[in-house]
Amino acid sequence: MLARGENELLTRVGPGAPAGELLRRYWLPVAIAKELTDENPTKFVRVLCEDLVLFKDKRGRVGLIADHCSHRGASLLYGRVEERGIACAYHGWLYDTEGNCLECPAEPAESKFHLTVKQKAYPVQKFLSMYWAYMGPEPAPAIPKYDAWVSKEAKRRITVEHRLDCNWFQAMENSVDPAHLQILHQTLIGRGRTPPNPARGFTDDVAKFEFYEVPYGIMKKRTYKNGLVDEHPLVFPNILRQYDGTEIRVPIDDTHTWIYGVHAEPCDDGIGDGDEEPPVEYAEPYKDPPDALHPFTRFRMDKVPMQDHMSWETQGPVADREQERLATSDRGIVMLREMMRREIEKVRKGLDPLGLIRDPNHGMIDTNLKESLELARKRGGGGGKLMGA
Repeated sequence: MLARGENELLTRVGPGAPAGELLRRYWLPVAIAKELTDENPTKFVRVLCEDLVLFKDKRGRVGLIADHCSHRGASLLYGRVEERGIACAYHGWLYDTEGNCLECPAEPAESKFHLTVKQKAYPVQKFLSMYWAYMGPEPAPAIPKYDAWVSKEAKRRITVEHRLDCNWFQAMENSVDPAHLQILHQTLIGRGRTPPNPARGFTDDVAKFEFYEVPYGIMKKRTYKNGLVDEHPLVFPNILRQYDGTEIRVPIDDTHTWIYGVHAEPCDDGIGDGDEEPPVEYAEPYKDPPDALHPFTRFRMDKVPMQDHMSWETQGPVADREQERLATSDRGIVMLREMMRREIEKVRKGLDPLGLIRDPNHGMIDTNLKESLELARKRGGGGGKLMGA
């Protein structure tokens, strides 16, 4: 169990909050690139409790700035996109992609007042069919070249889940909780088999669970009694490296989360997609929203992600860890919490946290992707897809 203050330390993501300051040291995907078009050049983005607007000016430059205009607070989502930037629809104050105010039309022609105005703005990069933002102090680090993201031997596709209505850390703790695989997902992992004891699922297939730290996070190792070994990591602080790629959990605020998937599928000829932009797929809904006849949400349970989402959301908007009872199978969760505290303290001292990359020309980072894909092939079909749990 955790005291309330400890729980808030790990979960709160707003400006100034310890976990929020940690997460601001990493690049985060904030939108699918194709959602920003010449016809619809602005998009509202809420990330880490900040209301922002992503826009593309008429020169094709993309910016991410605070939603509320510095003048009177009107939303820049409705601004007019121009050659030099975006102009507030209310009084025309014009901002470029770096947040510089270029003009205030109602002021005298000789006025230099615009030079005193600065709109909050964040750097943006396009990568893997997504726009990524860096919201921390300069200089910005590099976007890491994980094997699932840049390997030349795979074809990638992007998936976007429906908004998760709970805190981001509930999804991340699940990423170092391998014991749930054979129980929560038993109707799918069993592929038609009936477990001897449904309460235990197929846990008797597993000989042992192990966890150890790697330079980019926590490796979890599951050894089966038949000799198969599954090792795949939690990439700190907010990524699960699944059997076929990654799931990136981006906190919208303290009680909502976006999940972007980057899937890497092996190619028979060993030639991947190179620098092509991966295709994007949008997931189907995982729950039925409340209505007048059914006042409570009902989760679907026919697919692995839906079962996971049920488990995360029903813990509450922010899990009450004062009431929990951890057991021996929760060693990975304890390890993650300790790592979070350690890295939060490093940020507080002005140091770089775990996994931050400063060299833009660094080599590909091996997260054991090839071994995971090979194990998935040995298990076969849908069963292999569960190895990322």
